[in-house]
Amino acid sequence: MEKDEMGCQAPEGPILCINNCGFFGSAATMNMCSVCHKNHVLKQEQAKLAATSIGNIVNGTGSSSSNAMEIVTSGAVDLTSGGTVEPQAISAQPSEALVVSSETVEAPKPKDGPNRCNACKKRVGLMGFSCRCGNLFCSMHRYSDKHDCPFDYRTAGRDAIAKANPVVKAEKVDKI
Repeated sequence: MEKDEMGCQAPEGPILCINNCGFFGSAATMNMCSVCHKNHVLKQEQAKLAATSIGNIVNGTGSSSSNAMEIVTSGAVDLTSGGTVEPQAISAQPSEALVVSSETVEAPKPKDGPNRCNACKKRVGLMGFSCRCGNLFCSMHRYSDKHDCPFDYRTAGRDAIAKANPVVKAEKVDKI
């Protein structure tokens, strides 16, 4: 049997990656190796995500609309620019000045140190006791009289009792 009878054709030869990274590419990955193709797809997704988030900021909406901004991704590969493939996002609308408020950008919180007693600064680890005043204490200072707790237990107790025992009034009966 010959190759023409089977309908299968062997590739003419291995194709080098178009980014000239030294690995072989395939037609399924646009003649790129798997690493370059993965990076190319990742850059395209990031460009789309950035364009939609910019569109949301410009329009002041929480969701993107189809007529707000159209994204055109240029898939052309420039082999003379050093062999890298970079997608280019082109906006169909004229660019506007973007102002990002400080409310949208949140700074990451620094990691807290080890848990310490609020009264004596002793390390308590996992065995710390949380008080109703919101602080953490060791076994010696866990009681409210030992750490001068500002929480008003008397008022909290009265409110709990009043909530658990509502006042029940019966209807007045007319005397005959």
